[in-house]
Amino acid sequence: MQTAAVGGRLRRRSAAGVVGVLVAMLTATGASATVPAVRSACGPRFTNALPALPWPLHRLDPQAAWPLSRGRNVVVAVIDSGVSDSHVKLAGKILPGRDFVTAGGDGTCDADGHGTAIAGIIAASDTAPDNGARFFGIAPDARILPVRVLPDSKQSTDETLPGRIASAIRYAADSGAGIINLSLTTPDTPALARAVAYARSKDVLMVAAAGNEGGTVRDDQPVFPAAYPGVVAVAGIDRDGKHVTTSTTGDYVAVAAPGLDIDAPATQGNGYVTDVNGGTSFAAAYVSGVAALVRSYAPRLTAPEVARRIRLTADAPPDGQDRAVGFGVVNPYRAVSAELDSHDVLVAPATGAAPALHRPVDPLTGQKRVAAWAASIGAVLAATLLLIAGIRRRNRQTTPAAAAVPGALAGRAGVLDDFVPVVGRRLTIATPATHRPAAPPPPGPGHRS
Repeated sequence: MQTAAVGGRLRRRSAAGVVGVLVAMLTATGASATVPAVRSACGPRFTNALPALPWPLHRLDPQAAWPLSRGRNVVVAVIDSGVSDSHVKLAGKILPGRDFVTAGGDGTCDADGHGTAIAGIIAASDTAPDNGARFFGIAPDARILPVRVLPDSKQSTDETLPGRIASAIRYAADSGAGIINLSLTTPDTPALARAVAYARSKDVLMVAAAGNEGGTVRDDQPVFPAAYPGVVAVAGIDRDGKHVTTSTTGDYVAVAAPGLDIDAPATQGNGYVTDVNGGTSFAAAYVSGVAALVRSYAPRLTAPEVARRIRLTADAPPDGQDRAVGFGVVNPYRAVSAELDSHDVLVAPATGAAPALHRPVDPLTGQKRVAAWAASIGAVLAATLLLIAGIRRRNRQTTPAAAAVPGALAGRAGVLDDFVPVVGRRLTIATPATHRPAAPPPPGPGHRS
């Protein structure tokens, strides 16, 4: 029986296109003379540059959120094939972790490259010298806790693997991780379910790949760990924002992110690899990066509140939610900056790349409106008085009888003369010369999938 899987095959890209394929256990084929792929004890070595900034970084534009948050003080556990710490973009970002495959390891040996790619998408540096086009992670100031549970990217029938994944989840939750990225699928077991519940009890947000089986998952065959309660299940989209056909659909899907034709750092050589087939593995990594931005910006938010914020600020599909992309494509800027009211309703608009500016409410708006009406009434009354006064003057000049105006009319004129200043005195509101809006509150304290 299949016990675990992770998604896709990493391919090396050169100026001529995809020329090599990396499959499990470091079998490289089609290597070119100019960009060699060399076997290594802990992963393949690539030195090729990227031809351009990867399309997901254009699509998600995480830099828009960086003035508010870059993921500082957040640890993301990557439970995967390990994470290499040799790439310049990951140097100094990888904490000592644990290897559940090879006893005594610290999780930094990645014989496959999948875990390193996931870590790079989440937290690659935006300042380290780059080999060609610029590459950076969604949350470049976050740190990665590597937890190795997979020896490679082959489908596995190892019946001990779900137990290793469960142990890895508990280890990450006990080691300070605020977010756990699970770019893998494995059968539901009691130990795995208990481990997920344990991490939730420690306020750890878990983000998992929705799976690459395509079609609709039957109710009796959900994908785990993505389908567990409280886990953010992530589907994949392509360059056009459309659901990737291989991305599994289901009611448990929360949001979507780029999951096709993905570039990421290689394990060694400071080069890059490309997975042209992609997978929800990589989509999950983008969402983990966004979660790191939110947890850094608002550390008082609980894991469920962070998950809710990511869902509510996503670029929603036409129907608001569906089985293919959930609540929509994750939006880094809105996830960090959007204002939610006490009922978790989005105050800012729910469409577009960024929310509209929130204008502070003037507490004197009502009084000013009344004053404006009073001023208008006063102007009308004043004009009426002037008209009456003009008529009276003409009558005095044209006929002596005008001097005998009845007292009743004179009395009315007197009432009107007195009324205008009374309205002004009673309803005119003195407002400050400069109204300073209240300052915002400070931020609160495997198939590859």
